Order: sequence, then C-alpha cells, then structure tokens
Amino acid sequence: MLTNSESAFRVSVIIPTLNAGSEFDELLERLQRQSVPPHEIIVIDSASEDGTQERARKAGVRLMNVERKDFDHGGTRNQAANQAQGNILLFMTQDALPYNENLIEALTRPLIEQETIVYSYARQLARPGANVLEQLARQYNYPAESQIKSYEDIEQLGIKTFFCSNVCSAIKRDTFEAMGRFQEPVIFNEDLFMAAKCILTGYKVAYSAEAVVYHSHDYSIKQQFKRYFDNGISMRCNAWITPYSAVGKAGSKLVKLQLQKLHQSRQWHHIPRLVAESAAKLIGYKLGMNFRRLPSFITRRLSMHRLILTHIENNRPGVTLKQ
Repeated sequence: MLTNSESAFRVSVIIPTLNAGSEFDELLERLQRQSVPPHEIIVIDSASEDGTQERARKAGVRLMNVERKDFDHGGTRNQAANQAQGNILLFMTQDALPYNENLIEALTRPLIEQETIVYSYARQLARPGANVLEQLARQYNYPAESQIKSYEDIEQLGIKTFFCSNVCSAIKRDTFEAMGRFQEPVIFNEDLFMAAKCILTGYKVAYSAEAVVYHSHDYSIKQQFKRYFDNGISMRCNAWITPYSAVGKAGSKLVKLQLQKLHQSRQWHHIPRLVAESAAKLIGYKLGMNFRRLPSFITRRLSMHRLILTHIENNRPGVTLKQ
C-alpha cells in the first residue's frame, strides 16, 4: 500500500520511439501492470514505418510526433516532458523491458524517501542470448548493489560519479526544470550531463539495483567505433565536464575484468573480439574528442547520429565543423 506522501507522486513515463518493433507491445503491457502504475505513458515517435504508432494507440497511451530529421536525444525528451502531467519523469528507451512489476516502485522510491536524491537509474541485465562481452559489460556497469552518489564521491570515482542511463531513469520534475532540462541539441550523454549538473549543485543521484530492466546491444565493431566517436564529440562539446573525465581508466578496468572472466571460464576464443572492440572504442573516442580537426564530411561519415550532429553544428556557437 502507498502512503499518503507516496500517492501524491505522479509518474509520467516518456519513451522516444523509431520503428520499435513487435516487442513494443510487451514493453507497454509490462509498464501498465506495474505495482505502482504510471500516471501516464507518453510515446514520442519519429515517423515510424512499422506500426509503432498504431501499437501505441491500441495500448491507450499518449502519442506525440516528431519529424525524424528533428530528433535529438535531449530536445525530443524535453518536448515530451513539456506535455507531461507527472511530478516524476521516468524516461525509458524502446528496447528496454521491465524485469518485473516492481520497476517503477523501486526506481522512484529513493526520490520519494530522500529529499536530496533527485535522479535515479535502473540496473540493466543483458538479454538472454547476449554475447559474453555484453554480459560482462552489463555486470560491471550495473552491479547488484545499490549506490547513492554525491559530490564527495568525485575524488574517488571521477566521471563515474555522474554515470546515469536514460535507458531507464527517473527524475523529480521540479529538479529537471531547475537544472534547465536536458541539454539540446546533444549527440550523446544527455543523462550524464543532467546527473553532473545535479551532483555539482549539491544533490544526489541513486543507482537502484532493485529496479531492473532487460537491455543490451549486439553492436558490430564498426558500430562500437561510431558510438564512441559520438561519445568523444559529446564530451568535447562540454568542456566543463572534462576535468572530471577518466574514461581511459574506467575503460581499462572493464577490459581487465573481461579478460579475467574469459580466462577463468576458458573462453579464450572471445579475446580477439575483445581486443578489437576495445581498440575501436578507444580510437573512436579519441578521434571524437578531436573532431574539430577533421573535415566535416569525414566527421559525418564516422558519426552514428549524423542528423543530430548537424543540429549541433547549426545551433552551438564554437562547434562549427571544419570544412
């Protein structure tokens, strides 16, 4: 049973979509069966061509539209948040699935119980059948123990203090507005930048290991390169956060863990793939951090999000790409 104070909180779930596929039905069904049901579910769709909008209408959720060319990781979420009625905003991606019916309850509990905790994110389990490297990465980034992160943790954790994921996260509406909403346009890391602003302002961010979703990718080495290239661009465009950056150190810890686990389980045949992936991530990130030195046609070819990159170029002073 909810207490009076807990029942005063209304949760608006916001999901950006693009060709979400048949599994989207299950995501909406699982959200609607939660022990703490959402006040509303808002789907903001980028001109899907696979019936995603029809699935949303059939499920009875609120449907918004954004032109595909106008999609932006921060701006599109802000657009939906503007229309939301809840005082807690819960952001999800179309490819995340709640593990059980307690997701919303567990994810919002830290926000309700502690005034200084304003942003929380869920644990991610690799989907059944995910490759072993993806499984190990999820285990490393999303451990079984919950954690509260604050300004005092920066000295030990560095930029990991700000780690957060809009794959499944929740934030207090008043804090979201006070922090200026998500950065827009942004090619990557809108969640990390929001968490950083909250923590640097004196608030706390919760990692709730009891709130669990299935979520993983099967990226090719080329896709990993592009993803980390965009990550590097994102970090370069936000010089205010670079003093806290320790990407190489965090990445090396993950690689060491993966090597150790592969050795222990005698899965040595995965090591060449691990080496190739790690090199692609590092080279992609370093190139992205130096994207201003690259001709614009090369930068766009290397990016996973060319349209968002164009938004950044057109809207951010000092981020014009070299011709």
